[in-house]
Amino acid sequence: MTTVADTAETVPERHYTHHEGRGATPHRSNPAVIHRELTTLDVRQGMNVAEIGTGSGYSGALLAHLVGPTGTVTSLDIDAYLSRWANLIHHERGLDNVRCHITDGTVGFPERAPYDRMVAWCTPPFLPKAWIDQAAEGGVIVAPLPIAPVPNMTVVVKVRVSGGVPVVEAVFNGGYIEATTSPKGNLDLPGRWVDWENRFPAPAWISLAWRESDDHLHTGARTALDRLLKDAHTEPYGAEVNWPSWRTFAASLADPQLTMAGLTPDLWAIGHSTPTTAAAIQQDGMIHADHPESPSLTVLRDWLTAWEEAGRPAPETYTPALVQQEGPGPAGWHLRLTR
Repeated sequence: MTTVADTAETVPERHYTHHEGRGATPHRSNPAVIHRELTTLDVRQGMNVAEIGTGSGYSGALLAHLVGPTGTVTSLDIDAYLSRWANLIHHERGLDNVRCHITDGTVGFPERAPYDRMVAWCTPPFLPKAWIDQAAEGGVIVAPLPIAPVPNMTVVVKVRVSGGVPVVEAVFNGGYIEATTSPKGNLDLPGRWVDWENRFPAPAWISLAWRESDDHLHTGARTALDRLLKDAHTEPYGAEVNWPSWRTFAASLADPQLTMAGLTPDLWAIGHSTPTTAAAIQQDGMIHADHPESPSLTVLRDWLTAWEEAGRPAPETYTPALVQQEGPGPAGWHLRLTR
């Protein structure tokens, strides 16, 4: 059996990510993480595989080698530029068992289903039923999924499909760019669930788990973001923040007031907000709040204390559950984690 490590030795990663004709593509993942996901996917010779998110084409090339000449790879991406170039680079390297298609990957590609394996390099809003419908019996899906209705709170899951029912077999730390219905231009801004964005005098954004109770002017989102930016109370947490552990713990609380923000271009913040108060801790350990006695700050401190008392649990230690999507729109399952 050919391993991912062996295959990586034969696929020129930089030829894809920094192709001399196309130039470097920013839409690429860490090769070590790609290798981890593909090892989890357990691809065999002769399999029919779909990947959602073509990117540079590197992962598709690895898959093409793993399935061998009797297997097929279907690569899906919303970005025509990436898809066309990846097709050309694959052709130049003599790979004729992989095809890249320009389409919304969250709906899959039924023309070439059923798929023995599916892997996603972008994060859908929930696990799409279309993927489950297009998976072969006993098929495996490895994909990032949100664990709360705010950006950047994701884990990677291994899902087994049996009798048309998805079951989560494993959870890993990780996440990828959000799956969107059009090519994503601004890679510094989340692709969905941004409830208010400032571009002047400096970029900043906020996302509220309680957005459904906000008004059409996004008054709650605007107010919360202003409270975290203007004359905010700041204090250091006093300890290094293990971000994968902290964000997973915060998501597992399922608190309706959960809030995610980008107060500076390079740092995310997680916290609590209401229409009148707000507090969040950044990746660098700095806490921002509307007031030293803020009720949201009290809640955030309680969350952090509970996280420390739980031993800063790793994402892999949580119990996963898939909850069926309700209401109009595409069908699927939300992933929730509990301890």
